[in-house]
Amino acid sequence: MYLTQALHRVMQCSPRAVATVFQGRTRTYGELGERVARLAGALRRLGVQPGDRVGVLALNADRTLEYYLAVWWAGGVVNPVNTRWSVAEMAHSLDDCATGILFVDDQFLPVAGELRAAARAVTTWIYMGERQAPTGMTDCEALIRESEPVPDALRGGDDLAGVFYTGGTTGRPKGVMLSHAALVINAQVSMLGAFFDDSARLLQVAPLFHLAGLSFLLRGVLMGCAQIILPGFTVDGMLAAIERDRATNLMAVPAMLQMLVDDPRTAQADLSSVRFVGYGASPITEALLERAFATFPQAEFAQGYGMTELSAGVSYLTRHYHSPEGRKLGKLASAGQALSGIDLRVCDGDGQEVPRGTVGELTVRSPCVMQGYWNLPEQTAAALRDGWMHTGDAARMDDDGFVFIVDRYKDMIVSGGENIYCAEVEGALARHPAVAAAAVIGVPDERWGEAVHAVVVRKPGTGADADALIAHCRELIAGYKCPRSIEFVEALPISGAGKVMKYRLREPHWAGHARRVA
Repeated sequence: MYLTQALHRVMQCSPRAVATVFQGRTRTYGELGERVARLAGALRRLGVQPGDRVGVLALNADRTLEYYLAVWWAGGVVNPVNTRWSVAEMAHSLDDCATGILFVDDQFLPVAGELRAAARAVTTWIYMGERQAPTGMTDCEALIRESEPVPDALRGGDDLAGVFYTGGTTGRPKGVMLSHAALVINAQVSMLGAFFDDSARLLQVAPLFHLAGLSFLLRGVLMGCAQIILPGFTVDGMLAAIERDRATNLMAVPAMLQMLVDDPRTAQADLSSVRFVGYGASPITEALLERAFATFPQAEFAQGYGMTELSAGVSYLTRHYHSPEGRKLGKLASAGQALSGIDLRVCDGDGQEVPRGTVGELTVRSPCVMQGYWNLPEQTAAALRDGWMHTGDAARMDDDGFVFIVDRYKDMIVSGGENIYCAEVEGALARHPAVAAAAVIGVPDERWGEAVHAVVVRKPGTGADADALIAHCRELIAGYKCPRSIEFVEALPISGAGKVMKYRLREPHWAGHARRVA
């Protein structure tokens, strides 16, 4: 089980097949393999040893796929940086696991100087853009051109493949450690839930630093498919790629689907090539699904439930349950059933399985589960207990094994597919001199699924308004984490144990809404 094996197979069987399409540039799998082997050789010349971390800060591109495969070919460990983070958050993710090399594209050159000063671990900066490499950076294309291809290091199995940073309840991102076997097996079992063959043309619009996007990318390599890669999501870009490049398979978070199906230009576009739409990562309404069905009447749909700690999806609501006949079975509000090779249980606080229909915590046992959090043994021990990953999601399971996610035990908001931890936002608010107390919750949002909402108690004699507090937060945390709305109260509801009763704050916002966490 090693992540470059699929590339070796496709190079052997279909070297002339199209591997990537990016901004008018097409490369075959034979060309991809040659570039990967040469870039791996360059990384070894730069000192990369087995297990060393190599990072990337870039939008989606054909070079992003080359980065992943070359780091694994060289024997290294990937550390993709969340492009939506603040510089301080980026620096923490690089320094925390001692990432010595960082690839940067054109989009993030403006922050490279600030990041260079903040990230002490990075000693080598590689430019992977479309222009001439700036001073102080090594040019990626020159490295590929001037380096000899090297044999694959063939690291696999339990060898560490990546450290993927996700938000933490302590206010700092946590590094999720995933092995080669975990990522390979997840890609394989995901194909059982949403199969496609080598004739598929995958449209990559989800960010590739996320496990959802990366998993879709890896499945494309596994099957030897053409991968149509967009730098990011826009309605124009997605419609153009579907029409021009005849994309057949899409994977999107509900916020993307919302913008796509509601845009008047979509009705005029030729979407006839699309035969599969996958979605997940945040709440979705049945009304939005119905509009998506109408937009892609010829396509099959599937939903995946998962998380970074599980190497992506572990349960799927498959094609059948999205069909007109399948919808009559009443499973559309579920997160589907466990994939083959994945054990799911709904448990009480003592880790004992609860009766069907009873709400408890969803736990997972599989080869796809993380090895732990980087340098966080206590948090690792809390999440991994008795061989089971405790997801923090409250769920129930029906008599047919369908899982219904009803809420979160974890204090986390999912907005547009991004995980936002309330403690981090509350910490930023608390640093404002006018804030006496603050509680952050997720509230329904038509576009993003959930939006960040803050409930604030001001200190006596102060008068900071919502705009001032939001501006304050933007100086400390990424923009997408900042409150979209703020209400001011005299006091927060406190339980007898001294904890804020957030369910009381959520109730008026979620009344009449079905909580759906994908």
